[in-house]
Amino acid sequence: MSNTQSVKAVAKYIRMSPHKVRRVLNQIRGRSYQEALMILEFLPYGAGGPVWQVVHSAAANAQNLRFR
Repeated sequence: MSNTQSVKAVAKYIRMSPHKVRRVLNQIRGRSYQEALMILEFLPYGAGGPVWQVVHSAAANAQNLRFR
């Protein structure tokens, strides 16, 4: 069994087209947490805000999981 754990955060009911959100997600896919937040902060797209919230929530979930 692997020693890594998966962390997940889900955004529901975002009133935005999936194509617009996917365009932002493709920019940060595979990046580190800090790098992803920096990119999201300066992207000119409106989908950057909700994606930033989900990434931030996933990091909080990971930290909470670590302290269990």
